[in-house]
Amino acid sequence: MKAPIADKKRKALEIHNDIRNDNYFWMNQREDPEVINYLHDENKYTETVLQDVSELRESLYNEMVGRIKQNDETVPYKIRGYFYYSRFENGKEYPIYCRKKGSMDIGIQEEILLDVNIIAKGHSYCDVSELSISPDNNLMAFGLDTLSRRLYTIYIKNLVTGELYPYSIPNASGETIWANDNKTIFYVGKNTETLREEVVMKHVLSTSESIDKKIFFEQDETFVVSIHKTKSEKFLMIASSNTLSDEYQFLDADTPDKTFTLLQKRERNLEYDADHYGDKFYIRTNLHASNFRLMETPVDKPSKENWKEVLTYHPEVFLDNFEIFKNFLVLGERKNALNQLRVINWESKNEYYIDFEEKAYYAEIDFNPDFDSEVLRFQYSSLTTPTSIIDYSLISGERKIMKRQEVLGDFDIDNYISERLFATANDGSQIPISLVYRKDFAPNGKNPLLLYGYGSYGISIDPYFSSSRLSLLDRGFCYAIAHIRGGEDLGRHWYEDGKLLKKKNTFTDFINCGEYLIQQKYVNPQKLYAMGGSAGGLLIGCVVNLRPDLFNGVIADVPFVDVVTTMLDDTIPLTTGEYDEWGNPGQKEYYEYMLSYSPYDNVTAKNYPNMLVVTGLHDSQVQYWEPAKWVAKLRDMKTDNNILLLNTNMEAGHGGASGRFERYKDIAREFAFLLKLEWIYK
Repeated sequence: MKAPIADKKRKALEIHNDIRNDNYFWMNQREDPEVINYLHDENKYTETVLQDVSELRESLYNEMVGRIKQNDETVPYKIRGYFYYSRFENGKEYPIYCRKKGSMDIGIQEEILLDVNIIAKGHSYCDVSELSISPDNNLMAFGLDTLSRRLYTIYIKNLVTGELYPYSIPNASGETIWANDNKTIFYVGKNTETLREEVVMKHVLSTSESIDKKIFFEQDETFVVSIHKTKSEKFLMIASSNTLSDEYQFLDADTPDKTFTLLQKRERNLEYDADHYGDKFYIRTNLHASNFRLMETPVDKPSKENWKEVLTYHPEVFLDNFEIFKNFLVLGERKNALNQLRVINWESKNEYYIDFEEKAYYAEIDFNPDFDSEVLRFQYSSLTTPTSIIDYSLISGERKIMKRQEVLGDFDIDNYISERLFATANDGSQIPISLVYRKDFAPNGKNPLLLYGYGSYGISIDPYFSSSRLSLLDRGFCYAIAHIRGGEDLGRHWYEDGKLLKKKNTFTDFINCGEYLIQQKYVNPQKLYAMGGSAGGLLIGCVVNLRPDLFNGVIADVPFVDVVTTMLDDTIPLTTGEYDEWGNPGQKEYYEYMLSYSPYDNVTAKNYPNMLVVTGLHDSQVQYWEPAKWVAKLRDMKTDNNILLLNTNMEAGHGGASGRFERYKDIAREFAFLLKLEWIYK
């Protein structure tokens, strides 16, 4: 089968006295049969090219699924007298949400709250948002998305009778928050075109219909809204946020009919989030602290002129989050591109850090609903250590592993080695690299290496464990993470140096990491591969334009590659809220800078590496037509005979398949593509 050749239909796009010709603009019609047929043809071509690794794909899928404990359940957490958990049954794709009253003893009857496997019947995609239980434990609200557009429909279930209310609430974000009267819920409504979370609604339970009242509408299209309850369950909190600013409003959860009160009005470049304890709000903020610090303020005088510093600010330490207990404060920090958990005694002010021995790891505060507890629950993982849920005594320091991810088969942690390296950027900055390989891997330049990167939105890619990744490591691959600028791995400045008019640092950092790994003999250009998704797909698109010679092959998952056109269209989901991340191309300076790196606009007639591009027809974040147009243009212009594949999931969106095992078919395809390029067929 020959590669599909998309028709060219020239469209001139003009702004700032500049004209761009887009031959594939026509692909942005999701319902057009010509578009659908083209995507199907690309899928058929992908399957044809990968036909010789079909057995390998099946083997990869079977071994990945074979490592998963099929009958499994989460660690229970206790709230309001019930222990909540979810479990999986053998062969089933979706979780079963359950609870037990008073104890997890075998003799206590299990109450099934929701079996998602039943809901998913007849749907190719199914996602249930977090379950929300009423304060009296008798009612439950949840959101359901069966299209993968992240537009949820909210349902309410009576847990006493087991019946659903006879109506549903459409076009919501999925999150639902109960007031303390057990009959009022608050939820966020979404714009059905832009998918922006734009309005907070109040719903009062009814026996026959949805009775809803608009509580707050966010007028500024660069902001999105959310709602949650404080850990104390005393206050409902509405948050309006964009890239650079936050604004919170609060309401006593006992009085849902009253009006929300402003905590601190929005200001450009003032970011904060808040939780409650006693008569104070605790505020994590960047006020006079680029790496964030912790403040407190009286509930009755919450604005920033009353904020007082709780702890001395350390400019070199990034404050990621915090958890309040009656006798302790726990801070989630980040230093030298590693997580830290800092424990402070409220009364004595004594403090210490929880010790982690590995060179590269991931540690994060887990769900801790009990204020009075003297036990911290956190997650721990590394590139070699499966994810563990740990209960840690804040008094004695004793650790109890409540659950460690069970990896079936012949997995042995001692067979793998993790390292932390540093590459030098063009400007002299030191870029952390985390990598893992089998202990028999020899750094002689003769083995394949997959380099992963993201580098946007201040999101740090932590070195966590992946059981599916073992399928590459066991076949001789080294896996590396480039902690490039645009993330917050090294603090706020690391993010600021990789956004807006400094965005190109993200791409050159990744290239510098690849070059360093070659210099250190971990790999050579004929065996170096790169991978990234979403904004990480933008990264991949940029580096193959800048240095196509550096890689033998790349994988771009749901890649954001048509930057200029997307950011000029404010009807596309996420666009207006992202001006502070990428810039507004309506302004000439940002237009010209974006245009200088946008992957789609910078495709030229030259050799490109082997490429697999993956997207979803219903993607709500990066529209399918961006990668589709990119592949069509690459196919028309590139001068090599290397593989170029586009695979579109016609039934899913940004996150891919929804089932527990289904997603491993996608991973198996990607791994088989890499192994095919290495002539590894077993």
